[in-house]
Amino acid sequence: MSRTPLFDALKEYNRRSRGYFRIPGHRFQRGIPKEFRDFAGDNIFKIDITETPLTDDLHNPRTVIAESQGYTAEAFGAERSFYLVNGTTCGNQSMIIAAASEGEKILVPRNAHKSVMAGLIISGAVPVYMPVDYIREIGITGALKPETARVAALANPDARGIFAVSPNYHGLCSDLGSLAETAHENGMPLLVDEAHGAHYYFCDSLPDGALSLGADAAAQSLHKVAGALTQSSLLHLKSELIDAAKIDSALRMTMSTSPSYILMTSLELARDELEKNGSQLWEQTISLAERMKSEINRAGCFHCPGKDELETYGVHDSDPTRIIINCDNAGISGYDLKTRLWKMYSIDVEMADSRNILLLLTPGNTAVEADNLISALQTFSPAPITTEKPEAGELIPEILGIPQMALPPRKAYFSKTKIIPWSEITGKVAAEPAAPYPPGIPVLYPGEIITKEIFEFLNSVKAAGRHMHGPGDHSLSTFRICDI
Repeated sequence: MSRTPLFDALKEYNRRSRGYFRIPGHRFQRGIPKEFRDFAGDNIFKIDITETPLTDDLHNPRTVIAESQGYTAEAFGAERSFYLVNGTTCGNQSMIIAAASEGEKILVPRNAHKSVMAGLIISGAVPVYMPVDYIREIGITGALKPETARVAALANPDARGIFAVSPNYHGLCSDLGSLAETAHENGMPLLVDEAHGAHYYFCDSLPDGALSLGADAAAQSLHKVAGALTQSSLLHLKSELIDAAKIDSALRMTMSTSPSYILMTSLELARDELEKNGSQLWEQTISLAERMKSEINRAGCFHCPGKDELETYGVHDSDPTRIIINCDNAGISGYDLKTRLWKMYSIDVEMADSRNILLLLTPGNTAVEADNLISALQTFSPAPITTEKPEAGELIPEILGIPQMALPPRKAYFSKTKIIPWSEITGKVAAEPAAPYPPGIPVLYPGEIITKEIFEFLNSVKAAGRHMHGPGDHSLSTFRICDI
């Protein structure tokens, strides 16, 4: 029996259609500009349709979408699974909206993605931020420690849930089993941003998935790690502590009313491929990643840290397909290395900071790509670092700490505000966030007091020309503050 009912329905609709007088207006491939068709081909446009008699309705699924989501829940061990076409962003937001209402507390790690901030603003929930350790040796954040969550839960018994990020951008995993125990002992659900970990459920050599470790809900980006298209994500429920009807309601509010059938089909087919071939494909990817790390380390100029170097920083497990390349012994910053790899070798990597670059490997990567990268890195020679200390931005957890919250995010967002010169913002209450991107983790949330350290960090971001999400003035010449 086919486990891709949505894809089958779309193909059947194309076979039967003799007239189409509804949205979208491009009428399959016929209304698409020729340049687009020449590059992309025709078939992809034939499944860009809408809620037809054969293709169901994502916001009220009863036939093929409901059946397809049921197969997805079975594959991931969930009670219910939801297709997301607005990325994991709307999944994170919906988990928070369903868990905590206005004025109610929720425990949030400080390395949460900026989508969590939007969920706090929409719901009105009051965050209790939990610190995450900083890994001094390589200059990245670790994972949320169980004892940190336990202390926060005991201090805030009225909190409505614990939010966790696992794995983080660098593939570092928290001890979700212990976090789930803490949450459930205190009557709270554990909500997990598992954006980078959807593949964990299909290969024994990868870390365990959040749902298998006791999480009540988890949001995942299949487009980040599997064969789904950008914005294609999943939200899973496995809990008696979260009302599925509230999740349904939240998703109807946070997700487009014109969901893409191309994206939903890519989710269905990516899940089907993971079920059929995921174990083999990811074992091959792990082997490729381990070879790359070994050869990079052997060269002596760059260093790929192993899991044993990270365990004291709350890291319970790590994704072997994430390759952190530390540049401390190469006399070059991560930013410069990323730039040079592209300009000189046409090799593009996921992310850089002042001390590292980050590579994401998937089954789509090839040995030729790996060899190209290794060869490029071997052109560098070990050299003493001539730059000064790492930029302030790489010391966020220790130097910046967690700023004092003068107003909850929702009240700050909707408060009376004013725009002032950038040089005058120290000591003021932020009305907008500031999140270096990638990875999009806010340094400053609306409602927080801007300290001298935060101001200096943001200046370093500005001077380095890094992307910053949140401020309305992208030049950082001015900033919006709460007029209180």
